[in-house]
Amino acid sequence: MPPVILWIVGAFSAVVVGKWLAKEARRINDELDATRSQRSEAHGTRQSLERDPDTGVYRPKRPRLDS
Repeated sequence: MPPVILWIVGAFSAVVVGKWLAKEARRINDELDATRSQRSEAHGTRQSLERDPDTGVYRPKRPRLDS
């Protein structure tokens, strides 16, 4: 085969593979976004942490009982 034809076939193949990869990346990102939104809706608001000054360990904040 003449080299020009091989270059054309190679360029065409690169375009096809590039389009396929872009389409797959979009599909996967859409699935991940849907999963993240479902997960964030299920968890609601996240609880904040506070550092225990004695041990240095972070623990969930406890509600303050003001009596």
